Amino acid sequence: MNKPENYAAFYGLLNRMQSSDKEELKKSIVLQYTFGRTDSLREMDMREYNEALNGMKSSVPQDCQDILRARRSEVLLQMQRMGIDTTDWDIINSFCADSRIAGKPFGKITVDELRVLFVKLLAMQRKRQYKSSIAVYKNNL
Repeated sequence: MNKPENYAAFYGLLNRMQSSDKEELKKSIVLQYTFGRTDSLREMDMREYNEALNGMKSSVPQDCQDILRARRSEVLLQMQRMGIDTTDWDIINSFCADSRIAGKPFGKITVDELRVLFVKLLAMQRKRQYKSSIAVYKNNL
């Protein structure tokens, strides 16, 4: 019978799940995906193990740090496109600290605030492009 060789993926997901008793949670997951045949992870076949992993992945919340990192990267990239020097944290922090932008330094901005800031930066960029295209049009008249 084809059995998993390594259980690291299972335990990695198990550790990210909310539970006071991880051993009991492990047993209940194994029982669920073996349809009550066993509560031992080592007795699962490969198909059961993969189904358990897929089920666990859908119930594990995304890592908040990964989301925060991704949002920060989006905002910094948009700032860079607008001509803001993103290699200087003093410039980034002073830009974000402006009450019209975020009202706080970049490092203190939450995930939800980063989403709002990203949309605001996109609007600023569109407005800037619109004004420059109007100026080009007027100069060509």
